[in-house]
Amino acid sequence: MDAIEPHWVSLLWFAVLCTVCALVFLVVAGMFPLHSRPEAVKSRAGLLLVAGNAALLAVLSIGTGLFGYRELRWTTLVVVAGLVVLFAPGLFEVWPASFRDGRRGLAALIGIQIIALAALAKIAGRAWAGVS
Repeated sequence: MDAIEPHWVSLLWFAVLCTVCALVFLVVAGMFPLHSRPEAVKSRAGLLLVAGNAALLAVLSIGTGLFGYRELRWTTLVVVAGLVVLFAPGLFEVWPASFRDGRRGLAALIGIQIIALAALAKIAGRAWAGVS
């Protein structure tokens, strides 16, 4: 494995975080344009959930990209991100529609993204501490 990618633990973390980003992107993309949101999230609370997910997605995506760029080989980064983008829609389709298009699903995604950001801060903190 070291011949392919010497930082295989970072590779696994990057794959997991990239998968979370891709799935959240697919859910949030289904909420735009805002006037065509599903009925379950047309309220003001639904708008806050969509905006919160979009903001957390931006932070998580940038952090995951920087983590992958700092820890992995460029070729590994491209291949793994490409595989995630290729197979994430299959995972998205497995979810029930009520979870993809409802408030409960958006609230759960906020929780998942907060956990992913906490994990990213924990694992990437050591790598970013040396960045000047």
